[in-house]
Amino acid sequence: MTGPDLLVCSAKGCRRAADAAVVWRNPRLHDRTRRKVWLACTEHTTTLRDFLTLRSFPVQVRALDDIPDDGRPWE
Repeated sequence: MTGPDLLVCSAKGCRRAADAAVVWRNPRLHDRTRRKVWLACTEHTTTLRDFLTLRSFPVQVRALDDIPDDGRPWE
């Protein structure tokens, strides 16, 4: 996969292909229906998850195939 179809890791400075979705929310700002998604390569999945967990944000690591692309809410 290349070009606009390539899903790139969200870690600062990383340009590797993402292979996981780090799904999170800030409970002070977002209700349970609002989720944010950071894409992560294998190297940065744990780092991004730990960064959010340290801040006591609800966080899950999901497969990229679990990202809804049709506007439906997360389950």
